[in-house]
Amino acid sequence: MSTTSDDQSTLAPEAAVDHKLRVGIQGYSGAFHEIATRQFFPDRELEIVAAHTFEDLIEALLEGSTMDVGLMAIENTLAGSLMSNYRLLLDSEVTIVGEVFLRIEQNLLTLPGVKIEDLEEVHSHPVAIAQCRKFFKQYPHIHLVETVDTALSAREVKDNNWHKTGAIASSLAAELYGLEVLAAGIETNKQNHTRFLVLRANDQAETTATANKVSVSFTVDHTAGSLYKVLAVLSAYNVNLTKIQSAPIIGKPWEYLFFVDFIIEGDMSWEQAIEAIIPITRDLNILGAYPQGDKD
Repeated sequence: MSTTSDDQSTLAPEAAVDHKLRVGIQGYSGAFHEIATRQFFPDRELEIVAAHTFEDLIEALLEGSTMDVGLMAIENTLAGSLMSNYRLLLDSEVTIVGEVFLRIEQNLLTLPGVKIEDLEEVHSHPVAIAQCRKFFKQYPHIHLVETVDTALSAREVKDNNWHKTGAIASSLAAELYGLEVLAAGIETNKQNHTRFLVLRANDQAETTATANKVSVSFTVDHTAGSLYKVLAVLSAYNVNLTKIQSAPIIGKPWEYLFFVDFIIEGDMSWEQAIEAIIPITRDLNILGAYPQGDKD
């Protein structure tokens, strides 16, 4: 990653010119990924490019003909970390250039005029359904059907003119597909937030001078206190550890790969902190250095 003092050049070269920024998302128009994208790029004209899976998203981003930037969910306050996406980050030639936090509000969407007693089924992504099961316990006549995407479920209600089927999706999906919000905020836990990563292909990513958050992965010697030594060194460099996630190393039983996020809060640079832990880690990868996102 090269370093530049211009915030916009994190997304260089496309962000510096006056045309639509092509942002790839997992899901379809109206998905929470799109809402997060528009929150991160409030002043840009965007072209939202849908990908069916996160693997498809990374592949298209690296190919480069349809996407300039990608947005990928990495953790949720209720569901936890998306470990498959951590693996994708590690195995792909992409760099984290930003992050965005989004409050997730789930809504029951139907065709206009449909009443809740008319519904026989409600479709949505399994995670969205899991977040709303308490609401639907009041309506045992409704069968919950798992699908691949919240927004796609909403679109299918519209396209198929389903009067006996609803969808759990965002208010943006309701607006895009001409559906009615029959019940808003039906998720059980209102402290439901998702963190999304903004990604670029390695050869297109640059690090801004305002970067104060770093994501890395590494392993340590399989000896007592080896991880503690790394954390102690980071503490000495006055960094705020915001996340540590372990994952088993395939083929090495009881050994682990660590994913760590930290924020620089002192006078030391993130590069100095990384240099300090290189001797006491193995397979160190810098996944990205970027400005800390706003948790509003």
